[in-house]
Amino acid sequence: MMRHSTRFALLLALLTTTTAVPLQAQEPPARTTATTGRPALVALFTEWRRFADAPLVDGVPDYSPAAMARQAAGLATFRQRLAALDRTGWSKADGIDAQLIEAEMNGLDFDLRVLRPWARDPGFYQTVWGEQSDVPSHEGPNAPKIDLFAFEYPLSAKDARQLTAMLKTVPALLTQARGTLGESKARDLWLYGARAFREQSAVLAKLEAGTLTMRTLEGAKHADLSGAGRSVLPAVRAARAATDAFATWIAAEAPKKTGPSGVGKADYDWAMRNVHLLPYGYDEQVALLQRELDRSRASLRLEEVRNRALPPLDPIEDPVAYNKLAAEKARRFADFLITTGMVPDKPYYRAAIAAQQVPFTPRAERNFFSHVTARDPLPLYSHDYHWIDLARLKHEPQVNPIRQGPLLYNIWEERSEGFATAMEEIALHTGLYDDLPRGRELVWIMLANRAARGLASLKVQANEMTLAEAGQFHARWTPRGFSDAKSDLVGFEQLLYLRQPGYGTSYVTGKLQYDRLLSDLSDRAERDGKPFDAARALQAMWAPGIIPVALIEAEMAEGAR
Repeated sequence: MMRHSTRFALLLALLTTTTAVPLQAQEPPARTTATTGRPALVALFTEWRRFADAPLVDGVPDYSPAAMARQAAGLATFRQRLAALDRTGWSKADGIDAQLIEAEMNGLDFDLRVLRPWARDPGFYQTVWGEQSDVPSHEGPNAPKIDLFAFEYPLSAKDARQLTAMLKTVPALLTQARGTLGESKARDLWLYGARAFREQSAVLAKLEAGTLTMRTLEGAKHADLSGAGRSVLPAVRAARAATDAFATWIAAEAPKKTGPSGVGKADYDWAMRNVHLLPYGYDEQVALLQRELDRSRASLRLEEVRNRALPPLDPIEDPVAYNKLAAEKARRFADFLITTGMVPDKPYYRAAIAAQQVPFTPRAERNFFSHVTARDPLPLYSHDYHWIDLARLKHEPQVNPIRQGPLLYNIWEERSEGFATAMEEIALHTGLYDDLPRGRELVWIMLANRAARGLASLKVQANEMTLAEAGQFHARWTPRGFSDAKSDLVGFEQLLYLRQPGYGTSYVTGKLQYDRLLSDLSDRAERDGKPFDAARALQAMWAPGIIPVALIEAEMAEGAR
């Protein structure tokens, strides 16, 4: 059977209905009987999530101006209902849950007022995905997604019907998109927009040919359309033809677009404060990321002085030797997390890291990350703590329904990307490279790259740089020439960070919040006359779930004096 989230299951049910069923998401559903206490909060959350997605007509999301106007009116009603809840007897965690719901409402508000991805951003309509993301949900704003990796293959007859119904929405959605995007003038979103549909077409072509292999939490999965799956093929071909035509249309329209693509500093600040609950606005982020860029580059040079008598860490060019090393390093990192006590010794945590073994990349095809992993995969495995997060979501889901699944509007980004980035340096400082001193240099290069690309993304949001200029800045300040401004990776990253304000900086701003939280916890231990237990502190940080770090800090402060 197919594995899917609650929202995905709802979408499937709607798509396989035999008659046209518009989802009445424009108007808030009827209220439940719960009116006070925790039950009222959970009931409102359930209704809110049903409302938050665009309405469906014949299985296709409706992003017309009239539908979005009704969405805005319904949002105002939900805001009033949240504000009017009787909070008598609520715990501190209940109050934090209310803040999460409010942040999601602010996310929809930001989309309706400012981002308007359905009307500005062609990439919003990329819906077919082959690989599982390493974060709780797909990065960036997107129309309802068709996650091929979420199915079990070979397909059952039921799943074949479900996937067919989903793929049949692609041509109609892309036809609608030509109308909703008609007034968009966001130049960079158009200049780079066709690449998303070239990627979607390639995924569909591999699905049709039987050569699609997808990365998932459990490892590689092959999309086999034999047997009952063959009935999906006509829908695959139709979706691919529509995708190719849409890519051609984007490329033809792009030269006509002359407007800015960034949201501007004021709206960026509003989103950081009200959607992502981040204590740093635009100007603070510029200062903080510049500081991290300077610190990482200086630390790299000092590591090089420390290691001056050692042989260089050259890339491994033999695939057999590399694959052996990659497997050994995956085991080493999992063992390190467990022996330090940072992660409990559970089979699915070890499996989560082992399943993400970094493949060999020939020299001519290397991007930034494969330049690093060709020398030592450990720094990227440290960032792959992401997959332990996902294993926990699957095997140890939160009891609290408000925190069980991914927050909407990428509100999880500082927690997810920030902690994965923090783990790179946490592992360095706690001994992972004690016998691999040259590996420490790679950690600083990784941080410098994240700071440089985040700074560039800020300049793009402020409309002070184009995406092409951002790529050049991104590459210029990444040490050792590991980043190429013309690479697909740099183009993908900077486009994502333009499409989702705050994502490009979240790696560093999230990490810095964890630095502060670790500092506060160590100070608390010192004042209490107790030794600081870093592993226990890290596990306590994970307990509240994948929510904004500011709210994790607030929840952990419950017992502070």
